[in-house]
Amino acid sequence: MGGGKPSSKGKGAEEYGVESQSSVNAEVLVEYDAIFQDHVPIVSYYNDRITPVLDAVDRLRQLQVMKEGIQLPTIVVVGDQSSGKSSVLESLACINLPRGDGICTRVPLIMRLKHHPSLVPEIYLQYNDKTVHTDEAHIADAINLATDEIAGSGKGISDSELTLVVKKNGVPDLTLVDLPGITRVPVHGQPENIYEQIAGIIMKYISPDESVILNVLSASVDFSTCESIMMSQKVDKKGLGYVCVRNRIGNESYQDARKEEAALFATHQLLSKIDKSTVGIQVLAQKLVQIQAKIIAKCLPDIVRKIDEKFNDSVSELSTMPRRLLSVAEVIAAFMGIIASSKESLMKILVRGEYYEYPNQKKMHCTARLAEMLDEYSAKLHKCSVHTKNFMVNEIEVLQETKGIELPNTLPHTAFLAILQQKVEEISKLPRDFVEKVWTYIEYVVISVLNQYSENYHQLQLFIRRAAKKLVGKMKDRSIDWVIENVQMEKGTDYTCNPGYMKEWHALLAQQPKFISPKSWLDVTK
Repeated sequence: MGGGKPSSKGKGAEEYGVESQSSVNAEVLVEYDAIFQDHVPIVSYYNDRITPVLDAVDRLRQLQVMKEGIQLPTIVVVGDQSSGKSSVLESLACINLPRGDGICTRVPLIMRLKHHPSLVPEIYLQYNDKTVHTDEAHIADAINLATDEIAGSGKGISDSELTLVVKKNGVPDLTLVDLPGITRVPVHGQPENIYEQIAGIIMKYISPDESVILNVLSASVDFSTCESIMMSQKVDKKGLGYVCVRNRIGNESYQDARKEEAALFATHQLLSKIDKSTVGIQVLAQKLVQIQAKIIAKCLPDIVRKIDEKFNDSVSELSTMPRRLLSVAEVIAAFMGIIASSKESLMKILVRGEYYEYPNQKKMHCTARLAEMLDEYSAKLHKCSVHTKNFMVNEIEVLQETKGIELPNTLPHTAFLAILQQKVEEISKLPRDFVEKVWTYIEYVVISVLNQYSENYHQLQLFIRRAAKKLVGKMKDRSIDWVIENVQMEKGTDYTCNPGYMKEWHALLAQQPKFISPKSWLDVTK
């Protein structure tokens, strides 16, 4: 027993299966033979017209244009686990697919069916950039081996595609994607989120407008609660049409199964009342070919337009790439061009403060960022000089420790130097940190500019980047050494540029002539 119902964006199959009847009258067989013979030329008619276009679409699929955002017309086969998907596909392709308990389809299986005039079928698998030929007797084994290689030997699933090409006499020209059956309860060896993984793969394939969903359902299920139907309705509320088919039972041949199917829908008390235009695997094949032809005809102009756009974009990108460097002179010329362009950009952003080359990259607005660093450094310096609650306690201790035999009320020079050295030592780390931070930023800017102008010359870019890092590193080391040297000099030099001190010193110095004048001394002694 098996079944299916069409869902969104396209038509589907609804199978009704019952036990085959033991006898079929001669009239039914004659009627079946007439129907079967009538269908062959119809499918062949569509094959003659659709084959070249379908070949082109499959070639685009092999070229992986979908990774470029170009969606291709696709008939997607979905259904709950054990819904009969494999049986329907077997009837369409007249081949045996993997069977067993649990999930048999663990990867997206792209089935490319092609009518083949030769009586000897040609069957092969394509996956992981290789092609593996097989035959009708070993298709299931070949698919299982390929699936294990793609998704692992356990019961997990993968979204990596496996393509099965079947070139066989009498099959319709169709391309279908068979997806893992929906299951909510993981079995041993499956991840706990198996439902979410399968649902994600299914939604990926059925969401594009170019997809035609073929929902396969067992005739015994309640359509309104079927998981695959509810999932399909998320992307298409309407759904289109249905076809009732009878799957093979046991070891029936495909020829016998079609005869039993025709007899069932011709003689069954209830099923015989179904319109003959909606029953039988042959009708399903015909409708799928027609739907496929329509969706391809509808989508092909847009696909061609998108491919042209991608092609033009690629050509435009290639045109911006430099020509191949064939001599040392050309390499040197390219190198000098990169250096000259980089130098000009660095002059603009580091010296002149022009940032229009990088309007949206604030980190490349160098003068503004350097000014921020300087303001931050100044704030830290002032913070270090803020007096604490122990104001003058340390200074008094220094004075006590530097007392000696000297004039009264005279500040010892050693005390002044001791306090000065201590104050300089407190802030000595700040200048070095500031210099390191500035040079780190300058290195980032220089490397960014050099990378931009040398992005088309990978080998040259690596050399230039190493040279730039080495040069900036030398400059940073020189700057740090210079700062350390100046900090040490500050510790041993007792002078100051403090504005308050200098103002008082100048005021006192201005009174010096009056102080040393003899007249001033006479006035004092009177």
